[in-house]
Amino acid sequence: MVGEKQILLVEDEPAMALGITDALSFEGYRVVHAPTGRQAVELARAACPDLVLLDLMLPDTNGYEVCAQLRKLSRSVPILILSARSQDSDKIRGLDAGADDYVTKPFSLGELAARVRAALRRVERAAAAPQAVRIGRAEVNLPGHAVLLDGREEALSSYEVELLRLLLEKSGEAVGRDEILDRVWGVQAINSRAVDNFIVKLRKKIETTPDKPQHILTVYGRGYKLVP
Repeated sequence: MVGEKQILLVEDEPAMALGITDALSFEGYRVVHAPTGRQAVELARAACPDLVLLDLMLPDTNGYEVCAQLRKLSRSVPILILSARSQDSDKIRGLDAGADDYVTKPFSLGELAARVRAALRRVERAAAAPQAVRIGRAEVNLPGHAVLLDGREEALSSYEVELLRLLLEKSGEAVGRDEILDRVWGVQAINSRAVDNFIVKLRKKIETTPDKPQHILTVYGRGYKLVP
């Protein structure tokens, strides 16, 4: 049930926090609120939320650093950044810190709820994925959100798992950026450059030589394809 899902909201503006809390509570989620980065990490340890909504402009610490700390606590929990910063460089920095999605303020509460539902569906599908698949020399544990390559383990976010699932499903076929955005994020998320950024991250974890990929290939003018 939706009501069994707990969301950690990290937001220092009282009015914004109240509006988001009311909207998500109406949808049936349980919302716990942290107005600072330090409290967010403490609550994440104690409450083990199913999803995190993280504002970047916090009074005590850098939101990107909080994101990285939260990602270390859990490989699979979706982290959605909420920010008034709309530059591509800010979005890419957020994704590099471990976020799965980036929602630019101002946003509608309906859009936010849709992104929350989509993110939680990704986690459920990832949990139902096959235990392990081999891509070249890498062994990918999809439910465990991990890649083992040459004895080194790397964590996968829920969206990285979902992107791999899509590429595996269409193994050997080119998959366009628009289809990836639609199938992986489930809503019009960020922009097509986010797809490129996630591909780069996956190559670093799966390819033995990321700058000369053998398995996650670019099909120019069409998108990407996976060659296991």
